[in-house]
Amino acid sequence: MELQRSEDQGLPERKGQKRKLEEEIQEDREISLPTGAARRALLAEVTAQVTVLESAFTWRESDRSAAKRSTHVLAELAKNEEVVNVIVEGGAVPALVKHLQAPPCEDGDGSPKPFEHEVEKGSAFALGLLAVKPEHQQLIVDSGALSHLVNLLRRHKDSSISRAVISVIRRAADALTNLAHENSSIKTRVRMEGGIPPLVELLEFTDTKVQRAAAGALRTLAFKNDENKNQIVECNALPTLILMLRSEDAAIHYEAVGVIGNLVHSSPNIKKEVLAVGALQPVIGLLNSCCSESQREAALLLGQFAATDSDCKVHIVQRGAVRPLIEMLHSPDVQLKEMSTFALGRLAQDTHNQAGIAHSGGLVPLLKLLDSKNGSLQHNAAFALYGLADNEDNVSDFIRVGGVQRLQDGEFIVQATKDCVAKTLKRLEEKIHGRVLNHLLYLMRIAEKPVQRRVALALAYLCSPDDQRTIFIDNNGLELLLGLLGSTSTKQQLDGAVALYKLSNKAMTLSPMDAAPPSPTPQVYLGEQYVNNATLSDVTFLVEGRRFYAHRICLLASSDAFRAMFDGGYREKDARDIEIPNIKWEVFELMMRFIYTGSVDVTLDIAQDLLRAADQYLLEGLKRLCEYTIAQVS
Repeated sequence: MELQRSEDQGLPERKGQKRKLEEEIQEDREISLPTGAARRALLAEVTAQVTVLESAFTWRESDRSAAKRSTHVLAELAKNEEVVNVIVEGGAVPALVKHLQAPPCEDGDGSPKPFEHEVEKGSAFALGLLAVKPEHQQLIVDSGALSHLVNLLRRHKDSSISRAVISVIRRAADALTNLAHENSSIKTRVRMEGGIPPLVELLEFTDTKVQRAAAGALRTLAFKNDENKNQIVECNALPTLILMLRSEDAAIHYEAVGVIGNLVHSSPNIKKEVLAVGALQPVIGLLNSCCSESQREAALLLGQFAATDSDCKVHIVQRGAVRPLIEMLHSPDVQLKEMSTFALGRLAQDTHNQAGIAHSGGLVPLLKLLDSKNGSLQHNAAFALYGLADNEDNVSDFIRVGGVQRLQDGEFIVQATKDCVAKTLKRLEEKIHGRVLNHLLYLMRIAEKPVQRRVALALAYLCSPDDQRTIFIDNNGLELLLGLLGSTSTKQQLDGAVALYKLSNKAMTLSPMDAAPPSPTPQVYLGEQYVNNATLSDVTFLVEGRRFYAHRICLLASSDAFRAMFDGGYREKDARDIEIPNIKWEVFELMMRFIYTGSVDVTLDIAQDLLRAADQYLLEGLKRLCEYTIAQVS
């Protein structure tokens, strides 16, 4: 289940965001929309600069100087987004596009050119600023900008590398980033114009600002565009991107991890290639970066890697990811905590990792995050705790630090989190026997008084009626609960009273073997006709390379797992195509048929695989059907 968001807001979607051209734009400037006379004066100024550009397309020094000045004036005006529409209305786009190329010169003229590259740089910068507004992106492209911008990316091949050449290349890459932002057709056009190969080459450019700009453009082009992703990989970008992950320049490794994140998103084959060429260790290394943005991206990417298979989950932990991820849980940065809980939640779904995360200090900060007012963060923490509760070695620690009380007393924002917490308590309850119970009884005898009381309170809720005498009479658990009634703390008095009430009710109830089965929860099913039906489908699963069409509303109603996937902070929240690894097509199809109809025929030859899938996606009804089929031949 995964982490996500619109391209310029929140989490995974931020990976497609526009470059901010931060060196030139002052964050504290006043923004005002011109009206009346001010607007007319602005339009006149724009028209005057456009006239200069249209008449100064020559190599004469006076023309080049005038053109440079005009591109600079238009760029300065365009820094204020509120006047961008006026600039476009004044006809600036065609004039600026014209000056993305050098003026014609006579054959054999090898003399030095005045302001060489400077006018083109100014034009690219101004157009990049105009492209910040989505409504102007297509006009700029239709005016012929893309081919010129792609040619500018190659300027260093025709000229000696100078400051002007470096600047024009960077401005061209930034303009492509803003033009392609959230515009799938322009992303495709950039690829068709040949823009991806030179951008990949520029990842190895000597100037770090050019490397950043090229990576930023590739990051945007890769976002939700499979053809672009494939070409970036085919151009052999991965080895260079992985080297960039190890850069000491935070801006470099932030852009590089962003490109890789967009490449692997919903692309299982690219994910395998990324891991195969050695991305795992440098990504884990970024967890210790001084750049919080890189830390967030790295944690998010590790969560994606952890979805590949169980071996990858184990390798991530073995290579040292757990401790820095746990340290992030203490950060004041909410998004950083959200991403670390996301990664830990993924890792905690593997049996080998559960005890390691808890014993590395992950349990207490995850429990504290249940108090968060951020719904996604709270849910990610709850899901990680759900994984940790699956391991018997964690149960005593869960209870010793007051985890059961936190789960019971928490105020949870969304229903999916409430359901997840209920499942966690159920998991803990199922493990109160054998060595776990013996350890808890040991703590009730020798631990400090606060721990003894926490254990007694938890066992009042979780223990089996058959163990009540052993716990509360033979091991003085009842005395501990009664002692709470005499506490000076109102909260402790209430906790003790409620626990005693729970204990007395449990003692009077029938044993689980004698009790009648609970009434089934009423549920409305979408119906057989919508199984793998593209009609009104709003999500597609990729299973063994084949597409399976589904409907989020049906999945949300079916299980905690899908509610967490689509309501939480995971990537799949806004993803159109979601990879389902390690489940066969026929198993997944049968599972989905159950979700849509509430009933399937489970044969013995598929029951084991289907049971594992049902357990993974928390489909209790389907689990019972599978267990019944298996039990018939036992």
